[in-house]
Amino acid sequence: MSNKKQTSKLPKTGKAKEYSFFDDVYDVVRQIPKGRVTSYGAIAVYLGTKLSARMVGWAMNGAHNVKPKVPAQRVVNRNGMLTGKAHFATPTQMEELLKKDGVPVKNDTVVDFEKRYWDPAVELV
Repeated sequence: MSNKKQTSKLPKTGKAKEYSFFDDVYDVVRQIPKGRVTSYGAIAVYLGTKLSARMVGWAMNGAHNVKPKVPAQRVVNRNGMLTGKAHFATPTQMEELLKKDGVPVKNDTVVDFEKRYWDPAVELV
C-alpha cells in the first residue's frame, strides 16, 4: 500500500460532473466540417456504443436548443437520407441548411453521400 497522499479530482464544489451521452454526441457533431455529413450509427460506433444509433437520433432531436450551437443537419441516416428533417422548424430547413453548408440534396438524400461522408472513427483519431 502506498503512503502517497491522494488528491481529489473533484471540482472545488465537491460535485463530480455527470456523464451525458447527449453532450458527447454534440461534441462529435460540432466537429463535422462544412460540406460533410455523417450518420447516427457512425457517431454511436465512435462513442463505443454501436447499438445506440437511435439514441444519437434522440440527441439530434434535442440539439436545436443547445448552446454552443450543434449543426444537427450534418447527421443523416446510413444511406444519406434526411430522416431527421421532421425535427427541424420547417420540413425543408434541414435541406436548406445542408445546401448552405455546400452539401447538395436531391429527393431528401445527400448527393454523392460516399464522397461527403465523414467518419469520426477515422477523422478524430
